[in-house]
Order: sequence, then structure tokens, then C-alpha cells
Amino acid sequence: MSNRLNLKPNDLSAFWMPFTANRQFKQTPRMLVSARDMHYTTDDGRKVLDGTAGLWCVNAGHCRPKITEAIQTQAAELDYAPAFQMGHPIVFDFANRLVSMAPQGMDHVFFTNSGSESVETALKIALAYHRAKGNGSRFRLIGRERGYHGVNFGGISVGGIVANRKMFGTLLTGVDHMPHTHIPGKNAFTRGEPEHGGDLADELERIVTLHDASTVAAVIVEPVAGSTGVLIPPKGYLKRLREICDKHGILLIFDEVITGFGRLGTPFGADYFDVVPDIMTTAKGVTNGVIPMGAVFVKKEIHDAFMSGPEHLIEFFHGYTYSGNPIACAAGIATLETYQEEGLLTRGAELGKYWEDALHSLKDAPHVIDIRNIGLVGAVELEPMAGQPTKRAFSAFLKAFEKGVLIRTTGDIIALSPPLIIEKGQIDEIVDCLRTVLTEVE
Repeated sequence: MSNRLNLKPNDLSAFWMPFTANRQFKQTPRMLVSARDMHYTTDDGRKVLDGTAGLWCVNAGHCRPKITEAIQTQAAELDYAPAFQMGHPIVFDFANRLVSMAPQGMDHVFFTNSGSESVETALKIALAYHRAKGNGSRFRLIGRERGYHGVNFGGISVGGIVANRKMFGTLLTGVDHMPHTHIPGKNAFTRGEPEHGGDLADELERIVTLHDASTVAAVIVEPVAGSTGVLIPPKGYLKRLREICDKHGILLIFDEVITGFGRLGTPFGADYFDVVPDIMTTAKGVTNGVIPMGAVFVKKEIHDAFMSGPEHLIEFFHGYTYSGNPIACAAGIATLETYQEEGLLTRGAELGKYWEDALHSLKDAPHVIDIRNIGLVGAVELEPMAGQPTKRAFSAFLKAFEKGVLIRTTGDIIALSPPLIIEKGQIDEIVDCLRTVLTEVE
């Protein structure tokens, strides 16, 4: 073990790190070597409070015994089973458990290995569904500016984060984008859902008119746009999208990779906003981030549209080698049991007001131009440094880590999404650390 942890600088060169300033990191590495509950431990023995649930995924906290034991037991019993033309009991058990907690009418689950794969799967299901129903002219996909839907070609095509798109050519054709809902001039320092901007949903009507509804297959949005900096939908916005999609026969896809499994104080964002999509993508919290896995939920009528023709033929030519991997399923079942036993899927609602008040106490801190919150997720937006966008927030990230708190930044926004087991004192610790950090950064 010690040899693996005592890395020398030259040992860092082989790994091309994702979404990382590689040169900066490898000059001054930030190494995490163990974790427990709310904390990481660094290679120099410091405890770091996890303010981000890893990457929005470790909702039940780190190294939870039930999950760890389930993985160990499953690995010793059935390590792998093919998902093509074969099955194993645990994957059906897990699917049934997921469906039982899903929004009403979402009766089927297709397993993937990540949020990116869940999005690709959902887009393909949407296109294939319309073709199966005899509506092959519906090929257009509508995303949203500043949306994040993973890093595969479908996801970055419907996504709207410029840096994720600009290097990769023309992407998918037939894609359009609605405007984002961030209106800082009217909604700055809003607590919860903003009052202004619900009418932006009507931009979908304009786009549908431009292309004709008969060409539009699906609309995909995050209930709360997470990776772009926690953009919370204005009141009535998602309900209006649902109405427009119903009017024109368009499928509505919710990307719940972040909002799923308790982040908003409800099992799913669909529950929080009382809007049921046709397709829902999940990942991250489905296994507490421990084993890579994703799950795409679909309504019964979508699934059943594929169940035609000779019974010996494959109905949907899509899937992954690791779809429904036994060890991932074991981790997922143990994760759901942990959520249930500890009431974690609704704990965000119980702590939401305390979290909100704590975050908004930073309103008068240096450089802060907006604060947003919903459930147990929040954002503190900073004024960019002149000519050096992202630098101020990145400096805050480095200083917070030095002081023992892990935060996440996107652009000049500090994003926070702690494990759902967080205590009030730990919320205070995060906020107090940020208050100090913001007085120290330029």
C-alpha cells in the first residue's frame, strides 16, 4: 500500500487527467488517499471536508459499510455476467427497486455506465421510438444553452457549454438550443426558484414553429443545471415545457444525473417540480459514486413501442458490455437501502432552510455577485478578475483545499453539493471557510 501512495513527480506524467489543469496539478499535486463519511484524507494526513459529494455523486457519504460489504460479497459470488441474451437475478431486483421509487409511469430501466452514456441512450431511445411509431421524420433534438449532458457526441451536441463543444467539429446535425434561464439582473440572490423567467419556456414554441413539430423528436433539460453553475429553473418553467411537448407530441427528457437520488430533498427533480418527463437519465448517486453506473428510466408506452415483431429478434440495437454489471447492481441496491434506512432522499428538505441561510450569509463577502440555492445544492458566483476569467474562483478552490474544505468551481462560480449526511456544524464549517477564503483571494 505504501508504495502506491508515495508517488514521485515523474510518476504523474502518464495519466492525462480529465477536466483538469494538468500542468498546474502536477507541479503541486492534491492527492486524496482515503475517505470516510464526510471527509477525505490527503497523502500528508490532512482531513478535508467534502463540500461536493465527490463530483455530485457520493450522496450517502464515503465508504459506507453496507455498500462496501455488498461489493465485496458480490465480487466473490458473481463478478461478471454478460448482459446480451443472458441475465442474472440481481440486475432484475435492482431494476424493480428503482422503478418502485421512480415517478409514476416510469416503469422500465435501461442500465448504462455513466451519465454521458445515459444521455446517449436516452437520445437514441427517443429517435428510435418515433421511428417505431411510424414518425421517422422526427429527428431533431432540442437542448439548452449552458446545459451539460456529458461528454459524448450526442451529449455535447444537445449541451450548451461552449468549452465542451468548440474543439470537436460540427457535432450532430438537426440540433437546436433554447436560451438558458439565468437572469442575474432580475433574480440575483434568489432563494429557491426565481420569480422571473418562466416565460423563457415559450422559446421552445418558437423553435418548434421554426422547424415544424413533425421534425422534433425530443427536448432535453436538466431540472437544475448543475455543472454550469447551479442554474435553478424559474417558477412554472418546467411545467410549461411539459405542456408544449405534450401539445406537439415531443418527448421530454430530464437529465437527472445530478438532481436524482435526494439532491433536492426529493427522490428526483421530477418529484420536486411535480413534472414527469417521458425519459429520465440518472447516474452518480445511483451507486453513491462507488461503482460506475447509470440508469435510464422510460415510460411504459415508450418501452412497449419496441416490443413488436418476431419475438426472437433484438428489439433495440443498443447496450454496453457492462450494462447491469453484477457488482454495480450490488452497490446500487446497498445504496438504495442506505438512503432508505437513513432518510437521505428527503434530508435535503429537512436541512434546506439552514443550508439556504448559511449560504446567503455570504452575500456581503468580497467579490460575491450572486448566490443561488435549492435543496442541498448551492452556488456562490464571483465577479471575474479583469482579463482573467475563472482565475478568482480557481484561486478560491486552492485556498479552500489548503484550509481543509473541498469545493468545486465552474467558470467563476463556486458550486457546492455536500453528501446528504452533512450536519449543521459542517455546513457552518464550509461557509466559514468560504468567508475567510473570499477575503484572501484577489
